[in-house]
Amino acid sequence: MTTIGKYNKYQNTNLAWAENIPEHWKVYRIKHQFQIIKRIVGELGYNVLSITQKGIKVKDTTSGGGQLAMDYSKYQLTEIGDFAMNHMDLLTGFVDISKYHGVISPDYRVFKLTQQESDSKYLLYVLQLCYAQKIFFGHGKGVSMLGRWRLPAENFKNFTIPIPPLEEQTNIAAFLDFKLAKIARFILKKKQLLALYVERRKSLTKKIINSESVQFLRLSSITDLVQRPIDRIDNEFYTPIGLYNRGRGIFHKELTLGKDLGDSNFCYIEKGDVILSGQFAWEGAVALASSSDENCVASHRYPILKCYPEVIKPEFLFSFFTISEGHLILDSNSRGSAGRNRPLNPRYLIKEKIPVPPISLQEELVEMIQSENQLNSIINREISLIEEYKTILISEAVTGKIDVRDYEIPASLEDESYEELEDELSLVEEEEIGGE
Repeated sequence: MTTIGKYNKYQNTNLAWAENIPEHWKVYRIKHQFQIIKRIVGELGYNVLSITQKGIKVKDTTSGGGQLAMDYSKYQLTEIGDFAMNHMDLLTGFVDISKYHGVISPDYRVFKLTQQESDSKYLLYVLQLCYAQKIFFGHGKGVSMLGRWRLPAENFKNFTIPIPPLEEQTNIAAFLDFKLAKIARFILKKKQLLALYVERRKSLTKKIINSESVQFLRLSSITDLVQRPIDRIDNEFYTPIGLYNRGRGIFHKELTLGKDLGDSNFCYIEKGDVILSGQFAWEGAVALASSSDENCVASHRYPILKCYPEVIKPEFLFSFFTISEGHLILDSNSRGSAGRNRPLNPRYLIKEKIPVPPISLQEELVEMIQSENQLNSIINREISLIEEYKTILISEAVTGKIDVRDYEIPASLEDESYEELEDELSLVEEEEIGGE
């Protein structure tokens, strides 16, 4: 078994995030490693790229999955191997090496490696760490730290990073690729396990709506379309929510001051609310609020249904909307013709009749969802902990806190590609969908 130790000698630096690095390493300003480039396109016919927190992706513009600019005159050409970063938002932005030949927003920063004695993968790990640990944030500028916080070009170029010799950079990158591939495989298996539980729950839902004792009842007779308006206070913080697609729950957005919530009307959320996305219900963006969501706020773009529990359990209604029969109702009441802009009409929706089984059958579903939620909580905790470990591991490797020069990657696992696993994992990752 390969052991990982420390270097024999270290030197002090003036870097707050890497105070001590191995004695033979050096520190360089980014401008000595990279050159910012701006290649303007001017014509059509390229892949349109975007920078997400999962890396650079090709926008799906053929099915309305992204918006195309009317004018390409300011778009930047991005070649395979170029670095690109969203320097306009240091909270949600990211940096990646492009695997595609395409065009990218003029608001992004594109740059290329200029030093032959540098490993691009090692430097990518360093730059991504600076996003993950908010290291860039301290060098940013902006109007509000809760708003857009950007990294000016001069601050970026003068940002200092530790650089080991080339062979060592390559060793560190290979070590991290191997370790992170194992982490990605662990996360993928956990998400696949949860997906199996979801399929079991959907199967039970389909089974009970086909029972002989089912009744077809209008939603307006068994639920209320509720509103609980907040008394907005400018200097008070609120937690807005959004919904994942395909019935994968609620996500909490950043704490936001009342004065920064925007023009939308907001309502409080209570446990047991069945929440729909007014914009993406047709994609299955529906969720069941839990106790952890109470006192969060939803904009008017999120219709809220409150069930009459003596007739219909919120767990059943939520699960019904996640199967094909329920999805059809959401889809047919989402009207529009402009790509993804298909808003749900809740007034039409509540006029629909749905199959409602006896409470005794619904109770079976309640128990299953409780087990599913418990598993989901455990898995999310495990993933959160291993993501923390991942960030620490990258930090220790690229700042020289651990010495991986002699680390031997097992031959049987050398072909396990971190990039391929990340791509596979992204297929089951939760897409955040929702407006204000």
